[in-house]
Amino acid sequence: MRGNRNFNVFWLGQALSVLGGSISLIALPLLVLDATGSLVQMGLVTVVAGATGIGTGLFAGYVVDRVDRRRLMIVCDLTRAVLLGALPLVWLAGPRIWVLYVLTAVVGVLKTLFDVAYVTAVPQLVRPEDLTTANGRLFATFALGSLLGPAAAGFIAAGVGPDWALAVDGATFLVSAVSLGWVTFHRPAEQAEPSGKRPAAGGAVLREMFVVGFRFLWSHPLLRPLTIQLTLLTFVTMGATDLLIFHVKEDLGRDAVTLGYVIAAGGVGSAIAALAAGRLRRVFGIGVCWPASLALVGVSVAGIGLSRSVPVIAALSAVFMFGITLGGVCTMTLRQEVTPDHLLGRVTSAFWTVHNASGPIGAAVLTALAARHGVPAISLGGGALCLLILGGALLTPLRGGRAVAQRGPYGAGPVRSGRVRPGRAADPTEPGNRAGR
Repeated sequence: MRGNRNFNVFWLGQALSVLGGSISLIALPLLVLDATGSLVQMGLVTVVAGATGIGTGLFAGYVVDRVDRRRLMIVCDLTRAVLLGALPLVWLAGPRIWVLYVLTAVVGVLKTLFDVAYVTAVPQLVRPEDLTTANGRLFATFALGSLLGPAAAGFIAAGVGPDWALAVDGATFLVSAVSLGWVTFHRPAEQAEPSGKRPAAGGAVLREMFVVGFRFLWSHPLLRPLTIQLTLLTFVTMGATDLLIFHVKEDLGRDAVTLGYVIAAGGVGSAIAALAAGRLRRVFGIGVCWPASLALVGVSVAGIGLSRSVPVIAALSAVFMFGITLGGVCTMTLRQEVTPDHLLGRVTSAFWTVHNASGPIGAAVLTALAARHGVPAISLGGGALCLLILGGALLTPLRGGRAVAQRGPYGAGPVRSGRVRPGRAADPTEPGNRAGR
């Protein structure tokens, strides 16, 4: 990894881009509030961002698998740089909330396309045995950006305004685009889309946009249970974050500074997990790391809601993010290992669309129940659901120490669930064709 110039340039470019993205997470709501003074308007912008991401996920994988991925990422970066960089100039003519709605929607489309391509790019930059370490470094960078970005956003917004903070994010996209220009992706020739295949038309295109990726997920003996478990886990975890914020602010009566320390502790836990994930997965395998991450999340969700001690809650926040990040690194690496390159965009897009869609629903359900029954009771129930997901994981091929024969409709080869060895999988659009990693 140390001598891998392509990955290191990619990593450094994305580190700055992640920092810029964390700045926007704070700067955009501040700009909406400055322009309207309305919490409802701020919420509607968030809804636009979420809906755009889910909608784009239906076709993003198809696009990523059909075009040059590096070029697509550069175009997405340059377009976002122009849009965000121009915002302060537009704002000089006076605040226009509709501009933020349009900007959020367009940037959301570009972000989803970039993120799917980003996941598919990593296996083209590192050796298979380095995938977990590479993903861990990228996750660690995200955790660090999440810690530094909000502080930077506050300083910039206070100094020159939130519109200029968004422009700074635009500048980081420009740096990312330049760095990608210096990176070479090595796409394995044997994983290219099967030649001689007629382009899909009409309804077949719509089918390939989402159904092909979902069908691969559902037919794979490891990815099917993993998708189900992560969908259920996301239902709990997105709402759990809201419960934590409410518990600290309202139940315990602490100020925003204290809440910031608690959230920062979670960022530290995420960074530690990201750096340790490569070694943990090599030693224990995903068959141990994934159930362990579920156990950590379940215990911390329950403990955060039941505890009235801020230091304990901060420690449990770190445990929560450690579990989330460890599970995220290991599961993303598994998808990259067992999915053929020419399907990886569609599989990633389908995976994200399915399990992310449960998050807003879970947040609405958990917060509504907490308003009626209290945070402690609902947190305990959320923790129990996580442990039920853990029990389900132990009954699937994802558990450690058992070899499973991955021979299904897509012909995947034998894999040990504890330590996954890249298998072979065929293109579902080409029956009988075998295109392995």
